[in-house]
Amino acid sequence: MAQFRLPKNSRITKGRRHDAPADAKNTKTFRIYRWEPEAGENPRVDSFTIDLDRCGPMVLDAVIKIKNEIDPTLTFRRSCREGICGSCAFNIDGKNTLACTTRIEDIEGDVRIYPLPHMPVVKDLVPDLTHFYAQLESIEPWIKTDTPAPTRERLQTPEDRAKLDGLYECILCACCSTACPSYWWNPERYLGPAVLLQAYRWIVDSRDEATGDRLDELEDPFKLYRCHTIMNCTNTCPKGLNPAKAIQETKKLLLERRS
Repeated sequence: MAQFRLPKNSRITKGRRHDAPADAKNTKTFRIYRWEPEAGENPRVDSFTIDLDRCGPMVLDAVIKIKNEIDPTLTFRRSCREGICGSCAFNIDGKNTLACTTRIEDIEGDVRIYPLPHMPVVKDLVPDLTHFYAQLESIEPWIKTDTPAPTRERLQTPEDRAKLDGLYECILCACCSTACPSYWWNPERYLGPAVLLQAYRWIVDSRDEATGDRLDELEDPFKLYRCHTIMNCTNTCPKGLNPAKAIQETKKLLLERRS
């Protein structure tokens, strides 16, 4: 029988344990992925038991408390704390989501926090999003026009503006793309749900004059058609958007061009 071993330094080991203060009555344990490339050691999962009576209600509040009061070496991204910037996207209790909008009380048992899956890890909970943003740049996410700019803004009808609802709200947290098996296996060529949602947002913008060119760029067996409608992207989106629908609408537009 074939036997396989994970690459060196990839097996997750048991980490350090940090107990709550002795007088704490309302406690919760957070199990957090830790890895530092310079150390040359295996990743580990540290356990932090904290007093919830001295902590804010969100998972991000707990992570900040751990960094400020227990372990200052814990590394993660965060900014707005309002579900707008997408910085604090982690895998929390098995689901990609935002730590700032996830309530601690909604999670049963210990809270397990890992970086977004299938991304190179810079350190601890910080994934390397270089490739993700390079893919976003490749679809040129801005208005492209040949006609001279008007003296005022480029106008839209209410009906045309409504077509952007459910698209422009994407905060590029990468929760959807890193939940997509097709993106896991083809990250170099498949653009992934987040970038394809953005591509469709500009394709249907009535002010944009490069629709044909944008569709031509997506007419590729890997860029677009690796989507198999698994729906992980839609299920995990912390903003309640539907990237899978946007991808299907793009495929329909390409099909209509051929007929």
